[in-house]
Amino acid sequence: MTLYETIFTRRSVRQYDKAPLDSTALSTVREVLDNAKQLPGQSARFDILTANFLKRCPAPQAILAFADNGAISSLNIGYTLQGVDLYLQSIGLGSVWLGSAKPAANPKDYRIILAFGKTEAPIRAGEREFKRKAVSEISNEDNAIANAARLAPSAVNFQPWKLHFTSDKVTVQSNSRGIGKLLMANFQKIDLGIVLKHIELAIEHEGKSVTAITPKEDSKTFSVEVSYA
Repeated sequence: MTLYETIFTRRSVRQYDKAPLDSTALSTVREVLDNAKQLPGQSARFDILTANFLKRCPAPQAILAFADNGAISSLNIGYTLQGVDLYLQSIGLGSVWLGSAKPAANPKDYRIILAFGKTEAPIRAGEREFKRKAVSEISNEDNAIANAARLAPSAVNFQPWKLHFTSDKVTVQSNSRGIGKLLMANFQKIDLGIVLKHIELAIEHEGKSVTAITPKEDSKTFSVEVSYA
């Protein structure tokens, strides 16, 4: 199954076989991590730890992301690790983003966990099994790219994004308000990075290429322009 195809079957898995993956499987995941595409100019660090070094982690092991607390650094973590998340599920493993889990030793630059492992939880049968906003609520156009974006996971399923398409560009803007904005402030930019990866994969599936990814930030808004041809 391709990463794009996995968008439509992925689920957040919270029940796992407690046995950790063997060393060969973990080495493969490590290699995927080491070669995962990051945004230009970004260099987040990723470690794999077993559950005995983690708090509130349901899986036998997890990927920990480390970077500074800047908006673009957070965007990059979501973008990079969502590609790994989709890879894990494409090969039959379960995975889940965990904002509440923590490493036992909690370094200052720790940001978030992606837990993973063997599971008997079934993949989704298709889009109808997702509980998501309608495309019309998140996008000015109803197309394959917006539909892939709609299925992206987010903290507490808030889906804090809005898409605006022009002829050769889609702009993804943070759209979290009220209590959701306050509660999920630490994860909003990571969420935008997650949906950004879905957008990129959908653009490539349509036979086009992403030519630029341009984050834009001011005192009130944060957005990302994705140009393609």
